[in-house]
Amino acid sequence: MSKDLIIAMWSGPRNLSTALMRSFGNRADVKTVLDEPFYASYLASTNKNHPLKDKVITSQSTDIKIVKELCRKKNEGITYQKHMTHHILDSNLNWIDPLCNCFLIRNPNSVVSSFMKSWEVGEFEDIGFSQQYSIFKYVINNLNPNPIVIDASELRNNPKKKLFKICNILNIPWDDNMLEWSSGLKSYDGIWAEHWYPSVMNSTQFKREKQKEINLSNDEKKIVDKAMPIYEELYEYCI
Repeated sequence: MSKDLIIAMWSGPRNLSTALMRSFGNRADVKTVLDEPFYASYLASTNKNHPLKDKVITSQSTDIKIVKELCRKKNEGITYQKHMTHHILDSNLNWIDPLCNCFLIRNPNSVVSSFMKSWEVGEFEDIGFSQQYSIFKYVINNLNPNPIVIDASELRNNPKKKLFKICNILNIPWDDNMLEWSSGLKSYDGIWAEHWYPSVMNSTQFKREKQKEINLSNDEKKIVDKAMPIYEELYEYCI
């Protein structure tokens, strides 16, 4: 195991990404956690009207070069980075070469349903599937033909099995602390946590997924139809 390993977890929104950040953040050997470091630069560049937009922009650097350098910086111990794929606006991806790039995916029916409940408006580009696919293709073509891909539903239904596999592939020791964490805000949480993280702040572990009927509008179904082929292709790589 590299003592200065940098794990970059590439996800779209509503993918269990914050719970997975909690899990890794609770490891004794994870010393640095970055929560969506490109969020401010994304909002500043696109002028998207996200909740807490102004607070987000002032909470982080909006200079993409500076953020890239931050993400490539080696720290003492393991660094865990939670990335939203749609925040990456620069097509030049060679800055991710030194990172251990992993992918968190979720069935787009569940993603779209959850996203619309949290924000009520959104388009295909807002859920990150096309951007995640571009990053994934870059990784398999240039860095690693078999990157770690995790399905969010499988993770929450059998967290120990999936997390143990992740640790083995990363060549890091298993840590039982990954299965439970304390509730509440964490020091590494982005300032947007108050809007996007309420359920995770009340959690202390992964919760088994409940089967429930998903009802989508026609416009939401169109978003799902665009995302599904990408999800299915990445799912073939799931550990």
